[in-house]
Amino acid sequence: VQLVESGGGLVQPGGSLRLSCATSGFTFSTYTMSWYRQAPGKERELVATINNVGVNTNYADSVKGRFTISRDNAKKTVYLQMNSLKPEDTAKYYCFVKRFGTIDYWGQGTQVTVSS
Repeated sequence: VQLVESGGGLVQPGGSLRLSCATSGFTFSTYTMSWYRQAPGKERELVATINNVGVNTNYADSVKGRFTISRDNAKKTVYLQMNSLKPEDTAKYYCFVKRFGTIDYWGQGTQVTVSS
């Protein structure tokens, strides 16, 4: 199983970024996918989740209305569109999948820095 994030970078407050997570090694279309983030000195937190067919999504209260999770099952990729970014969104963002109900897989993460 491989999860490879991309799309992070430095952006000014109010700006936008689109993160991607390309996957391989498992049947992507059958699994719920999630994005987490971790800021320095803080615990990793769940940002957004999308079910296997992309119909049901859930978001942390802190990102509702600003972030959108989506997926392309043909490309085996999950996305996180982040708009109206704030300095407090600065963190390393990770792609996540749990298989067989017990095995966690994480990507290497992509850094997002929101600063003027």
